[in-house]
Amino acid sequence: MNVLPVLDVNQPVEMARRMRRAWLLYAVFSAVLAILALWASGEVARRFAATSLEVQARTDADLNAALLRAVLEKQRALPLVLAQDTALGEVLITGNGTALDQLNRKLEGLATNTQAAVIYVIGKDGVAVSASNWRESTSFVGNDYRFREYYQKAMSDGKAEHFALGSVSKKPGLYISQRVDGAGGPLGVVVVKLEFDQVEAAWGASSKPTYVTDSRGIVLITSIPSWRFMTIGEVPAGALLAIRESLQFGEAPLRPLPFRQTGRQDGGSLVEVVMPGSTGTTEFLDLQTPVPTTGWTLQHLVQTAPSFDAAVREGRMLALLALLPVLAAGALLLRRRHAAAMRISEAFHAREELERRVSERTVDLSQARDRLQTEITDHRNTEQTLQAVQQDLVQANRLAILGQVAAGVAHEINQPVATIRAYADNARVFLERGQGASAADNLANISALTERIGAITDELRALSRKGRRDAEPTPLRLVIEGAVQLLRSRFAGRMDTLDMELPPPDMLVMGMRIRLEQVLINLLQNAFEATGDRQADGRVEVRYEIAGDMACISVADNGPGIEPEILQSLFIPFNTSKESGLGLGLVISKDIVADYGGRIEVSSSDVGSRFTVHLKKA
Repeated sequence: MNVLPVLDVNQPVEMARRMRRAWLLYAVFSAVLAILALWASGEVARRFAATSLEVQARTDADLNAALLRAVLEKQRALPLVLAQDTALGEVLITGNGTALDQLNRKLEGLATNTQAAVIYVIGKDGVAVSASNWRESTSFVGNDYRFREYYQKAMSDGKAEHFALGSVSKKPGLYISQRVDGAGGPLGVVVVKLEFDQVEAAWGASSKPTYVTDSRGIVLITSIPSWRFMTIGEVPAGALLAIRESLQFGEAPLRPLPFRQTGRQDGGSLVEVVMPGSTGTTEFLDLQTPVPTTGWTLQHLVQTAPSFDAAVREGRMLALLALLPVLAAGALLLRRRHAAAMRISEAFHAREELERRVSERTVDLSQARDRLQTEITDHRNTEQTLQAVQQDLVQANRLAILGQVAAGVAHEINQPVATIRAYADNARVFLERGQGASAADNLANISALTERIGAITDELRALSRKGRRDAEPTPLRLVIEGAVQLLRSRFAGRMDTLDMELPPPDMLVMGMRIRLEQVLINLLQNAFEATGDRQADGRVEVRYEIAGDMACISVADNGPGIEPEILQSLFIPFNTSKESGLGLGLVISKDIVADYGGRIEVSSSDVGSRFTVHLKKA
């Protein structure tokens, strides 16, 4: 026989407390270790990414510089060769018109074949005598270029290169000039203008900003047009004055580039740049490389965030993948250590908990049985009460409608009664005079008027009676006509707005005429009241249609519509938009239609509302 050990009651509580403390310490240790691993792996990955990015950026910068140098070298030989052309020298000496025309055509062909922007020849007086763009409206022929530095230096030093904004074309470019010498001295200057649109387009296709600056830090060539003629830092006042006087860059403001250096990265700089069209800053790695054979510096920007972020994510993911097995192994060992203690503690409490739950469950079941029986009784009583209240509400609504139309009916009956009296007096006079035929006509009119009064009072008596709930075949036409008859007196001034399409007399639906009339009275009354403010163009339509085994009667108006918040709870008791309404008419109407297996649908907008009653065909 096995004997269970006697356990201390406080032992399981103490075990659980020690276990929670151990898990808490392990969780703190794991979190600290994970944070350190993520930080260290991110830093290492960022350094490797920075090195790799710099190598790639350096390669791209060297290629861009090589491309720029190739374009320059291709054009530099052209003015030197043209300066040695004897025919060009003869033109500068003689100024012969035919020779000038031939020279213009020759320069035009050379510009097209060499892709130079323009080639032109300047006489020693500084005025251009021939140009490749001689056919264009912006031809350089006849323009004075004595103020240009490339002309002045070429005349004094033999050759010159000068980057400037075109005074005629307003396009920036590099002007390469070569002096033309004759036997008696300088004859003029040959100038080749080189534009860098294709180079800039090639740089811009890489989406990595690239630009070239001169020795003063002014941007000459750039893949971002808005940076052109901006500066790195401030230009000294003396140099700025000389630039303005020479019109080298036109009216360019020479503002500093939107850069802010944030650090160094081996062979480059880290800068924050406000890109065109953006309000925030973007960090770039800025690498500089000289352009051979020029005094220019090419600067290449590479965005750091994509490479750095991807590298940091990858490094941290690898660190987590390496750290998770270690942490999982530690958690497994800690779990095994406490498994035995947990089993002992759980076994101790299991038996006690089972006994307690059995006792509580027994009590709960007994109480639930008593509550269920009470609820069933209450539910039956409530259902009976609701049915009685529903009948009372239906009758109350009917009597309320009866009260509303009573005044109009009294007025409508008063007119026939007065007419009857007049006809009776006239008949008496006709009889005294012996005019029997006239007296008979008056008596016939009196009979017709009494029938009209009887029809009105019959409708009132029928509406006031309580109808039974059993449905029976009922002519739909009589239901509509009865509702209109009861409302005719109350809304006598608006009956011309009513447009009815009555069903045939043999159209029968399931229901009681009195209760169905009550539904239509509610709907028509609401429609007339909705068009009350639009007497000039108000309209109330009554239509019917057959949809399968259902007959559909719709009442539509062109009033202001129903507010959305009212529409959502339209069939909830006491929900109304009328100041004097109780919010029960539509609720009772819906219940009446539902009793006969039908339904009411409503749609509303700012151009009116439509209520559609669906009733079963008999």
